[in-house]
Amino acid sequence: MNVCEKCGLSTDLCVCEAIAKESQKIIVKAEERKFQKVYTVIEGIDNKEIDLEQLAKKLKEKFACGGTAKAGKIELQGNHIRGMKETLIGLGFAPERVIIR
Repeated sequence: MNVCEKCGLSTDLCVCEAIAKESQKIIVKAEERKFQKVYTVIEGIDNKEIDLEQLAKKLKEKFACGGTAKAGKIELQGNHIRGMKETLIGLGFAPERVIIR
């Protein structure tokens, strides 16, 4: 049985990630890059507490696009601002902490 180093509970019962999701201040914005390609950038997520690779994978599946998680940001190909707030809330982030720009 594995034990979480932060809270001391077993990894099955660990609530560290759920607590971390409530305290994140997430900024979502669309950026235009070269060749007029638009990317949706999600920043402000602490990659020490939340697995960015796993979150990026879920978002790429949801929005059917390519993307990456690097340098503390998630970058998705295309403009996905419209449904991003509802999706992040559905993944457990606090509604008042998700800011769309």
